[in-house]
Amino acid sequence: MRILVIEDEPKLGDYLRKGLSESGFTVDLARTGTEGRNMALDGAYDALVLDVMLPGIDGFAVLEAVRQAKSMPVLMLTARDDVVDRVRGLQSGADDYLAKPFAFSELLARIQALLRRGKLHELTHYVLGDLTLDLGTRRASRAGQRLELTAKEFALLALLMRRQGQVLSRTLLAEQVWGMNFDSETNVVEVAIRRLRAKIDDPFKHKLLHTVRGMGYLLENRQGDGP
Repeated sequence: MRILVIEDEPKLGDYLRKGLSESGFTVDLARTGTEGRNMALDGAYDALVLDVMLPGIDGFAVLEAVRQAKSMPVLMLTARDDVVDRVRGLQSGADDYLAKPFAFSELLARIQALLRRGKLHELTHYVLGDLTLDLGTRRASRAGQRLELTAKEFALLALLMRRQGQVLSRTLLAEQVWGMNFDSETNVVEVAIRRLRAKIDDPFKHKLLHTVRGMGYLLENRQGDGP
């Protein structure tokens, strides 16, 4: 899942990007209100963490622009624990409000709650043959054996499982999992696919992760197929 953080305080912005990335999210960081608004409107994000006091346009202006175009959950941050500000933010369309200073564990819990609330209609448990993935517990297993995956491997598998049977290009995988524009000179996708395949396919006779030459990769249960 992709999160946009709009925070001008350098240390806090970097801290949030690092913490959320380590928690399995793909994170983009904007330092100004104008930059953040443009990224929010142009990008595909699952949630927005938005500071109120920003250079350029403030968080309320960003929120107004986002709400006119997007329905993603928004968690607002402020250094001012002011009821008036909280009410204004919530009335403007924020889904939750957190005053600084805050514990990262609380921010993470609030983001996870917003994502669950906003996506109750989506599956959290996926099955393909004997491969299972649970987004709630962040566990994956095959043939009853738990798979030890890194955060990026889990995110990659989750994307493939959500869209099983569809060929996903390297460009799409790079954007959705790593939050970067695809560079043909970079082999990060191929390396990650190879490592993921070593865990979910290599120990098993029946293969699920397939390469479609010149197009990309897909997860598919091809009964009777060999490697």
